[in-house]
Amino acid sequence: MTKYKLRLSLIITAFILIYSAALIGFENTPEDPHYLTADTLPAFQQADFDLYLKETEHWLRANRVFDSADEDKEIKANLPYEIKPENPNGQGVLLVHGLGDSPFSFIDIAEHLAQQGYLVRTVLLPGHGSKVGDLILPTLADWQGVVAHHTQLLKQDVDQVWLGGFSTGANLVTSQAINDDEITGLLLFAPAFKSGTFVAALAPAVSHFMTWADRDPEDNYTRYNSLPMNAAAVYYQTSEIVRDALEKAGYDKPVFMMMSEGEHVIDTDYAQSMFSQMMTNTSNKLVWKGEVQPDDTRAVRFSMDLPQQRISNGSHVGLLFSPLNPVYGPDGEITICDNGQREVDEAKCQAGEEVWYSAYGYQEPGKVYARLSWNPYFAESMAILDDVMQQGTLKSSIVLTDALFAPILKPLTLSM
Repeated sequence: MTKYKLRLSLIITAFILIYSAALIGFENTPEDPHYLTADTLPAFQQADFDLYLKETEHWLRANRVFDSADEDKEIKANLPYEIKPENPNGQGVLLVHGLGDSPFSFIDIAEHLAQQGYLVRTVLLPGHGSKVGDLILPTLADWQGVVAHHTQLLKQDVDQVWLGGFSTGANLVTSQAINDDEITGLLLFAPAFKSGTFVAALAPAVSHFMTWADRDPEDNYTRYNSLPMNAAAVYYQTSEIVRDALEKAGYDKPVFMMMSEGEHVIDTDYAQSMFSQMMTNTSNKLVWKGEVQPDDTRAVRFSMDLPQQRISNGSHVGLLFSPLNPVYGPDGEITICDNGQREVDEAKCQAGEEVWYSAYGYQEPGKVYARLSWNPYFAESMAILDDVMQQGTLKSSIVLTDALFAPILKPLTLSM
């Protein structure tokens, strides 16, 4: 197909989507309370983190649609948190979850980081944690604002700050770090710099006509299953901004990046190219879950062809959790049966039949699949993350020492 035919095809596709959205976008608000919206979003500009936690919890209790009788359990999974280390190393990490997700997604990584001496905090992106209808409300400024504000709060309590993010959260923290020279480095999990489908680029236009990109039953207390078009549009804005920043300026401070070869949610080729070409620090590591070794010599590959664990390949969501996680580990309470397979197979999964695990959409004949929701190489991945952070801290200390002693050493140099 020529580039002109491809461009015409995209234009026609966009027209069809927008026209279809115009026909259905003015539907009545659904009765299910999960799809309704709050009067306002929670505040995030409190003067200290403890007050942020207190007021966010108050807002969640007033606005969340609970899926069970255990309200405290659901609040805990969606509330931001702070984990203080027993032996502080003077550094802190701010972790930012992905689209439709919650702070719970970082619980295993946060606990690991605290064990290494880091003060760890998470935030709740406005529109999350309460009910999926609230994702109709936030703007790009809301999501950027919560990251920027809590980055500054964390700086007040530690000497060095790292930023970490998953998917959309990775976009937000990368943009913040590129524009904030005080950030020590980045921890990026499945960074959604570029979507795996061109349809995401249409979301800002379609959002003016269509309320929902996807609407599914809400039965997971740790994350949303549905997606308002507004949230898809704001995600796309984050991806445009981070791509522009990376392609113009790059990033020369330490970066840990982890991705799954089998996923299609993000454009992994683009993320790899940004890592190789624009993230130049020699301490960087790319942890690649798949079968084809990346060209970058800083990449470490782990095979996800693990039939002994009934794992066929790696998924987007299967990077963050330890196999011991009580919710998403292999023996956890939640199995994600919505995996792009036939309804009959999804029903078998929900009925508790034996399943294999994979990225969304992957299938093999004769097998029932669930989404892989844990990282079988969690311990190995964290060891590599630790090494990146230790190397990055060492280099930062050397640079800081040089800066402090430069005025003293310069006269000596001139006199030699």
